[in-house]
Amino acid sequence: MTNIGQMAHFLGLEVVQIEEKIFVSQNSYAKDILERFKMESYNLISTPVENGIELRKSKVGNVDPTYFKILVRSLRYLTCTRPDILYRVGLISRYMETPDQSHLNAAKRILCYIKGTINKGMFYPSCTKFNLTGYSDSDWGKDLDERKSTTGSWEIYFSHGHPRSNR
Repeated sequence: MTNIGQMAHFLGLEVVQIEEKIFVSQNSYAKDILERFKMESYNLISTPVENGIELRKSKVGNVDPTYFKILVRSLRYLTCTRPDILYRVGLISRYMETPDQSHLNAAKRILCYIKGTINKGMFYPSCTKFNLTGYSDSDWGKDLDERKSTTGSWEIYFSHGHPRSNR
């Protein structure tokens, strides 16, 4: 085995290592998504969610489900380094079976947000003290179709510095 230096790319992730700090992003992948769905000329948006918009299931979708599924799956992979879009991508994932124009518009809004925040990623500083803070939205009333909890509950345990999640 030979040492080929510090990791720069791994499964579409771009890794920058500076001293004891690591920054992981998917800038190239995000640009590819924007090109694939022809969104590179759209306006930038500062939030991935439009205020007050409520998505509902559609009996008959008027959007090509294959196109919508490819778009949502592309966005789901991008959430590896973009937790800021995770909630919204999870919401639009509910409507992959029969998507309508409102679902497609919500997905395209996420793409416009990504365009404006293309350089975002995950930053891991080195430190000896580690605090994990989690939030959960257990408002079942917002699921207008089935009134089911979409978040569940999380407990995080640490053993020798390694997180283990029980769900």
